[in-house]
Amino acid sequence: MNRNELPIQEVLPMLKETFREQDSAVLIAEPGAGKTTQTPLAFLDEPWLEGKKIIMLEPRRLAARSAASYMASSLGEPVGKTVGYRVRMDSRVSAETKIEVVTEGILTRMLQSDPELSGIGMIIFDEFHERSIHADTGLALALETQSVLRNDLKLLVMSATLEAEPVAALLGDAPVIRCAGRTYPVETIYAPVPSSQPLEQGVAAVICRALFEGEGDVLVFLPGVREIRRTAQELESAGLPRNIIIRELYGQLSSDKQDEAIRQDSGGCRRIVLSTSIAESSLTLEGIRIVVDSGYMRTEVFSPRTGLPQLITRRVSKASADQRRGRAGRLASGRCYRVWTEVEHMHLSETNTPDIRQSDLAPLALELAAWGVREPEELSWLDTPPSAAFQQGRELLQQLGALDAGGSVTSHGRKMAELGMHPRLSHMLLMGKELGHGALTCRLAVLLQERDLISSSEAAADCDVRTRVERLLLMEQGQITAHGGMDVKEGTVKRLIQEIRHLSQQLHLNRESKLDVTLCGLLLSFAYPDRIAKNRGGGSFLLRSGRGAVLKSVQHLSRAEYIVAATVDDKGAEGSIQLAAWLDSDVIGRYHGDDMFDMKEVLWDSSAGAVRARIKRMLGAIMVKEQVYAQPTDEEISTAVLEGIRKEGLSLLSWNKQAVQMRQRMSFMKRYHSDWPDVSEEGLMNTLEAWLEPYLEGARSRHTLQRLQTAVLLENLLTWEQRQQLHKEAPTHIKVPSGSSIPVDYQDPLNPFLAVRLQEMFGLPETPRIAGGRVPLTIHLLSPAQRPVQVTSDLSSFWSSGYFEVKKDLKGRYPKHYWPDDPLQAIPTNRTRAKM
Repeated sequence: MNRNELPIQEVLPMLKETFREQDSAVLIAEPGAGKTTQTPLAFLDEPWLEGKKIIMLEPRRLAARSAASYMASSLGEPVGKTVGYRVRMDSRVSAETKIEVVTEGILTRMLQSDPELSGIGMIIFDEFHERSIHADTGLALALETQSVLRNDLKLLVMSATLEAEPVAALLGDAPVIRCAGRTYPVETIYAPVPSSQPLEQGVAAVICRALFEGEGDVLVFLPGVREIRRTAQELESAGLPRNIIIRELYGQLSSDKQDEAIRQDSGGCRRIVLSTSIAESSLTLEGIRIVVDSGYMRTEVFSPRTGLPQLITRRVSKASADQRRGRAGRLASGRCYRVWTEVEHMHLSETNTPDIRQSDLAPLALELAAWGVREPEELSWLDTPPSAAFQQGRELLQQLGALDAGGSVTSHGRKMAELGMHPRLSHMLLMGKELGHGALTCRLAVLLQERDLISSSEAAADCDVRTRVERLLLMEQGQITAHGGMDVKEGTVKRLIQEIRHLSQQLHLNRESKLDVTLCGLLLSFAYPDRIAKNRGGGSFLLRSGRGAVLKSVQHLSRAEYIVAATVDDKGAEGSIQLAAWLDSDVIGRYHGDDMFDMKEVLWDSSAGAVRARIKRMLGAIMVKEQVYAQPTDEEISTAVLEGIRKEGLSLLSWNKQAVQMRQRMSFMKRYHSDWPDVSEEGLMNTLEAWLEPYLEGARSRHTLQRLQTAVLLENLLTWEQRQQLHKEAPTHIKVPSGSSIPVDYQDPLNPFLAVRLQEMFGLPETPRIAGGRVPLTIHLLSPAQRPVQVTSDLSSFWSSGYFEVKKDLKGRYPKHYWPDDPLQAIPTNRTRAKM
């Protein structure tokens, strides 16, 4: 192979031969092989492409524009002739264009508008290992087109690090072609920073070390824009030499600024390019000889539990770390400084989690519905979308009016899909236009997709989206500059204005002379109806979904009765509100009234000791209005009373002496007869509907409950036979020899007892028994003063021995009473000797 020839040239003949015979293939080409810029050009003269185009997908706009420019220059042509590109808000194609490099959302729109892909001969999925949700969706739809409508459509999946076999199987056991890369040796240096040191300080120190130890430009990988800005500040304060310049590179930058970052400096200065993961693949940055990798990436993870996305910073995978490392060896030997230890590297995950397994699937659900598919399983996927997240996405679409009750796309849903934005924003844009506030809605949509316009310190104290809209309007009018207290650069301002114009053109808006910023809450409520929230005091709000959210500081929105929370950080028990708008209560009724429902609430009010009946007007978990429910049904009242008893206990009922004894006697009988009802606390609570509810008519307060004859209610649980048995085996009283009827105490079901004066038991030789003779009563023998002198369950033994000891004591203390020498022959009495 010629030194100047890229490695991909060796396998292109084999790849071309494959597509002359087959319609699908997988190309695994290592970094530096030249697959992105050489492969599409190789097919230009193939017979099967005659009169058709090649569409190549790139995950990012920067990579798409860069690849198209490189291919066009290699043909000696301007971009837009044979090779062109189409990305959001930027397109360079013509009637002569044969190769179009597009971002993934563009392909989805092409498939939706023309499922046959007329005039397209091949689709190339580049950098498929990144596994974006758009790439997975595009491939699933393209496979459907290939199998049902276009068996001549060629599909090529390309990657540097992808595991080829599962993709090949998905493509119908397509052949796998492998190509070695052309990379130069890269020395890996592990340069961990102390855990106590901020990441930006540690990375800046490693950059300074790398500049001193090596030659060439430096590419630095950081999690996001915030870390890029802070690292730049650290470097500037370090006093870098004049021949070193700092460039920033991330997705939200304007095209001019991105192009400037990837080019070598025309004045010969060394560059430090501070980048997000955007530079991980597809791009070749001229002059890069050193990579400094922070080891982190930022990604949005969707929580089906809360229905909220969460932007998290996490460790990169080994595959991503290797991709980043390879950036230093694309053009010459280089060095890679990893800001972690070699041991930590061993514990990194092998690959990144595919987006489809962790993303908000509402956009996917809309795309599939527009395609005519209700269930994801109807298509072929490398990873099937998780059912919980997909179902949650579908429920949101029904709430937005994009799907009907059966899950089919509505005409409104089709219009939403055509806009190519998140369904929330698409719905907001369409509703805003319908109400005559399209211009304001466009600005809201742009701001919601952009990092904050104001500084992080100011944003923490003011979460009101209206503040951002007002600033944007002033910027558009040229009244304040980008640096006028805002954490945003001038190039970003120009891009925002360009996006507003683009959206206005999409919606075919006429110019509006006035924008009423007080309507921000109304418009946001169309995008986030599930995040309408009611103030609970103390900066805490209850979202319509039932989730709690809180403002971290006291601010203007803290006084709002209702807000719409556009951005909520889903951490902890309550999410932190980051962006929201004031929402008037009358707006909720006017525009979200159809989503409201009346909930009758008949509850036991413990503080009042009575049933409280209300009708609540609900919007999800939020109570919008409450009024008295004048005529609750008997069933509703009874249910509330029973719930009150379950909450407060059986003490709400009247437990007089008779009721207590009845319950104790029944508990005693339950020990010897298993078929008897369980009247323990647990047993009665578990059977309230059976023994209590039939008698609750008219009872709706503690006072009326106290009038219920609880003893009678318990007795009603017994059959006629059981009542006779209760009277016989668990009598309420026992007649003793003196003629007195003494109550039996069943408080302890194991040991029922009789408390009786000793003299009244004279002449009774044996202990009385109950429960059909099975249980002897425990006898508490009392003195004439009603004080216990002996406790026994064996009366016979007491008479024969214990009595004479007790007699000596009692005769001395109670000389007027009758103390015979033979108690079994004595006359039982409850009187003194004189009265006898």
